[in-house]
Amino acid sequence: MKLPFLIAVLTLAALVVAQPSLAQNAFTPDQVKFGPVPPFIPPGAQLAVLEGDPMASSGDYTIRLKMPDGYKIAPHTHPLRENVTVISGTLKVGMGDQFDASKMMSFGAGSFAYLDPSVHHYAGASGETVIQIHGQSPVTFNYINPADDPTPKK
Repeated sequence: MKLPFLIAVLTLAALVVAQPSLAQNAFTPDQVKFGPVPPFIPPGAQLAVLEGDPMASSGDYTIRLKMPDGYKIAPHTHPLRENVTVISGTLKVGMGDQFDASKMMSFGAGSFAYLDPSVHHYAGASGETVIQIHGQSPVTFNYINPADDPTPKK
């Protein structure tokens, strides 16, 4: 009885080891690995890619952006729809061409919003804030005032 069980366990283990490595498709909070943001997002925040390639020419993506307290993103637009879920902290969002903290709305953990293409908006964080963004690649920021674009000039 023990030998057939051992053979079955070893066969199952061999099948698991022989399976090709697949991209991770589920994450616990401790498995989300944050790194630096791309140059078109102001420094100080951290980015984690959960799904897809946000810089690809097409395809789905899901990212998380971790922002420190007081972090700000200047007025900008995106050419594609942006879907945002607040994971923790408070995301502050305003609409328009000028950053005006007095006109921002606050969205706490669990909040969701989507912004259609070309909507002029700006954002900030109250307390350390983590948001999850999903949509279609590529992620592009078009700053209303080109001087606000943090991308290094060539």
